[in-house]
Amino acid sequence: MAEEKLSIEEEETPLQVKLETIANEIGKLGVYVAVTTFVVMSIKLIIVTALSDEGFGIEILSDIVDYVIISITIIVVAVPEGLPLAVTIALAFSVAKMKIENNLVRKLHASETMGGAD
Repeated sequence: MAEEKLSIEEEETPLQVKLETIANEIGKLGVYVAVTTFVVMSIKLIIVTALSDEGFGIEILSDIVDYVIISITIIVVAVPEGLPLAVTIALAFSVAKMKIENNLVRKLHASETMGGAD
């Protein structure tokens, strides 16, 4: 029971909550676009195959694999990997600017709170 009193969980800052929400929304949008792309390309393949009278062959299977790879690529590209880095750099610049104004900041996320102060 004494160990529970010592453990302190850090709360997420409002900026972290907003960034997580944005990242989740971008990820969902990426999945929707990937699925839509796969469906549209598959429908095109079905129509072209039906009109060409070639039948089902290894080329069609290869095209389907290519469509899956393209869809996975869209999902991977949609994940915003640079977003946390960009926010960290922006907060570091704000800490440097506050230092010039004689405001010393010990923790990086404190600059987020101080940035809203007048």
